Amino acid sequence: MKKISRLFLAVPVLLASVSCSRSALEFSPTDSGSGDEILKEASTAISSVNGIYRSMWTAGWSTTDNTHQCFGISAYNLALDVMADDVIMQAQGNGWFWYDHIYSTKSLYASSIFRSYDVWYANYKWIADANYIIAAGESMSGTEEDVAYVVGQAYAIRALSYLSLATWFARAPYNPMTGTYRWTDPGVPVYTEGTGIKTEGRPRENLDVVYARIDEDIDRAVELLEKGMSSSLNTGNKSHINLYVALGIKSRACLAEGDWEGAYKAAMRVIEEGNYAVGSESELMGGMNSIDAANVMWGAGIETSEQSGAYAGFFTHMDNIDGAYAQSAPKLINRQLYNQIASTDIRAAWWDPDNGESPYLGRKFSFSNVASWLGDYIYMRVEEMYFTAAEAALRSGDDDSAVSLMNTVMAPRNPNYNAANYSGTLLGATTTTWTGSFLENILIQRRVELWGEYGRLFDVKRLGQGIIRTADDGFASECLTSMNRNGVDLSDPDTYDWVMLIPQDELDANPNINEEDQNP
Repeated sequence: MKKISRLFLAVPVLLASVSCSRSALEFSPTDSGSGDEILKEASTAISSVNGIYRSMWTAGWSTTDNTHQCFGISAYNLALDVMADDVIMQAQGNGWFWYDHIYSTKSLYASSIFRSYDVWYANYKWIADANYIIAAGESMSGTEEDVAYVVGQAYAIRALSYLSLATWFARAPYNPMTGTYRWTDPGVPVYTEGTGIKTEGRPRENLDVVYARIDEDIDRAVELLEKGMSSSLNTGNKSHINLYVALGIKSRACLAEGDWEGAYKAAMRVIEEGNYAVGSESELMGGMNSIDAANVMWGAGIETSEQSGAYAGFFTHMDNIDGAYAQSAPKLINRQLYNQIASTDIRAAWWDPDNGESPYLGRKFSFSNVASWLGDYIYMRVEEMYFTAAEAALRSGDDDSAVSLMNTVMAPRNPNYNAANYSGTLLGATTTTWTGSFLENILIQRRVELWGEYGRLFDVKRLGQGIIRTADDGFASECLTSMNRNGVDLSDPDTYDWVMLIPQDELDANPNINEEDQNP
């Protein structure tokens, strides 16, 4: 009988490190024996957690090639951005992320060098490692707080990984435009125990099972990480998932599920308890390259040129001045979105609408030290929590809270902004069918704020809106021609163009997922 693919769920490769510095989350694969030894004590098990984080921003291990566009979470967020409506690639350039942008990667599911393989392999690798840490927690030595801190992060990593897989390999579970659920849609296999090369692959679970796993895991993570706040291992390292990052992950899952109350409560806990500050002009205009900023909740601190990945990293794609790949494939903002930014909004300076060669060129991101390829990767900022809480409050009928939240987050950005000038929850059928509603304005400000750093397609899918790409908005003719040739229609919010195909290696190795189980 076929067994689960060695590629996707291998013997526990616990990525180890003994470093406790801001970002030096080194890793080196260990065999299962030494892995078991590491996990006996919370004080050493934290090195396995560090190793997972290190792999979340390291290129070269999740595919057999194309590694310059496969560097973990930031790469996946960028891919989801260029697949949507707001981040536009002016040209193919060196080719990195271009095939995501023009929707030519889906058919390449049999290749081990493209996106479906990359996302599937990486997330199931993180799940496999998290499962071993969670299992070890039952007998792990150390104070109650230290064990909770270690195991809580593993639960959060597992929840985040399943949320990522569900985002890439299934449609959103809820469409608020129609009020319909897709809980019976096929999702992804779910594993909660350690896996090895002799483990038989499991079938795809429906979305209700996948999201139930996400909800249970992230709630358990919140419980444990709250207990672990006083752990001696908790040094305030922003490369770790803490209680408030776990709540941020929970808020994202709740948005996808249409659980407005859950999203609001999770985001508000971050806002009220997390001791983060809304970014001021100095934080916003500094290149988005430091996790030390007061508005940053979670990210990867890149301290040395060896850690940076050089060309295989975020800023070489997004720094349109010094990034080599960005120079050949400039990243632009959708002109319609830019035109929604008030002239008094300081964020307008993130783009140059008058650039002669690349109109609406991005200026938001820059290396902190281009000679050494340095710049931290930011995964989550507190501003996201304000937009999430405001959207959830408005959808729940609490207009006053939504107004207050929006005025607070927008005050350092646009002194003339007043959320009380807006009302209503009407959204257009597409993301550029403007209605002028308050809900639309919240989403516009969210789109502007998180441009290039969040994974815009996650929001597009959960909102139930379609996308219309046009040359007038800045999309290259080569992009539009290719999409038209391949029959890609993003105007349909039920489209499967946004849903990746399961890698062929998984179909070949897993007896419980066959061709008839493949996505359309």
